Amino acid sequence: MRPSRTLIEGSLSRGLILFALPILFGNVLQTVNGSINSVWVGRFLGEASLAATSNANSVMFLLLGGVFGLSMAATILVGQNIGAGQVFEAKRVVGTSATFFAVLSSAMSAAGWLLSPRLLAAMSTPAASIPLATAYMRVIFLALPFMYMYAFVMAVLRGAGDSKTPFYFLVLSVALDIALNPLFIFGLGPVPGLGIAGSALATFVAQAVSLIALIASLYRRKHVLCLYKDELRLLRIDAAIVATLIRKGIPMGLQIFVVSLSSVLMITLVNRFGVNTTAAFGACWQVWNYIQMSAFALGMAVTAVAAQNVGAQEWQRVAATARIGVLYNFLLTGSLIVLVEIFSHQALALFLPTGSPALPLAVHANRIVAATFVFFGVSTVLFGVVRATGAVVVPLLILTLTVLVMRFALAYAFVDRWHGDAIWWSFPLTGAALAAGALIYYNFGGWRTARMTPAVVVH
Repeated sequence: MRPSRTLIEGSLSRGLILFALPILFGNVLQTVNGSINSVWVGRFLGEASLAATSNANSVMFLLLGGVFGLSMAATILVGQNIGAGQVFEAKRVVGTSATFFAVLSSAMSAAGWLLSPRLLAAMSTPAASIPLATAYMRVIFLALPFMYMYAFVMAVLRGAGDSKTPFYFLVLSVALDIALNPLFIFGLGPVPGLGIAGSALATFVAQAVSLIALIASLYRRKHVLCLYKDELRLLRIDAAIVATLIRKGIPMGLQIFVVSLSSVLMITLVNRFGVNTTAAFGACWQVWNYIQMSAFALGMAVTAVAAQNVGAQEWQRVAATARIGVLYNFLLTGSLIVLVEIFSHQALALFLPTGSPALPLAVHANRIVAATFVFFGVSTVLFGVVRATGAVVVPLLILTLTVLVMRFALAYAFVDRWHGDAIWWSFPLTGAALAAGALIYYNFGGWRTARMTPAVVVH
């Protein structure tokens, strides 16, 4: 099975949207799956169990955020080599990366198993939830190698121009997770009820089965990036490739950390205004997560598309990828914002008790903040294009200065005078600044001369 050339040859407008949609649908599926799992735990196992999974999942989110950057670096390396027609070099990346991800995830799995109680205690997890959270987290840490390798294989396939295959097996993973959760939590017949550990075990089995099925499918189809007996030497660690994965991947992973830290800081300001405002912010954040999904999907898609065209030295198509990606952002993200605005009461009420005084606060906050995500989408698309060359540091700096430093500073400076509105308005103002910074760097920055190779200085 040869790699697809649709990303460097056919219609970009058609190719980009067809490439992005499976990623978008996959993001939606994973979010819905998480929500369903929370319902099983929260409604049937109680508040202590829900608190336990919340604390454990916050740790796992940080760990998976780290692998996002490394897997994205693998996507870019594979994409550039496929675009340049250097299939053997792409296989070298696959071999080294597979070993690196396996070793890294296994080490983290072992450390996490041993340190779970201490991690939870350091997070001030409620005492009643620590035994439950420990049981849950230890099973999740056992699943970590499968999660990391799954993310790696999906990244490699996207780099090779295939976003559909990862989506198909993601559907399998989510379906298994949803089906196995109640079975392992409550038990049935010979299957014992494992409580909260059963929820984690469902995730473990779903990830493991889907990963094995995905790899088997690739070998059955004779995918061009599969390694066969005479190529197993490529599994040996290549220090230059690992150095590139780390040096380029860490800044990309830190972008998720910056966004997460910004959210934590903003919550500290929101908490000043009492439980209703905090509940309103929480409801809004649930809705905003769905609005952001189109931007994240487009960002991942344009990176893969641009990486192949950088490898093929098709710079006009790289520029066209940026233009089309921004246009799709306005269409997709803009449509979601309009839809949420029209049905804001109904959408936000899903996450609040009937007749909650937090609902009008949430509607007001959403009306101010929602436009932020169009700006965020512009920056995500443009940063997705520039990082396809290996330029990853400047986007991280721009994101840090606007979303983290500037946003908190603006809200903090005016919170006593404008109260909650100071917080809400800090979002679109800094979102506009983020988009402006991305546009300036895209048009005038030195990202076109950046390289993924270790010998070149990062721009």
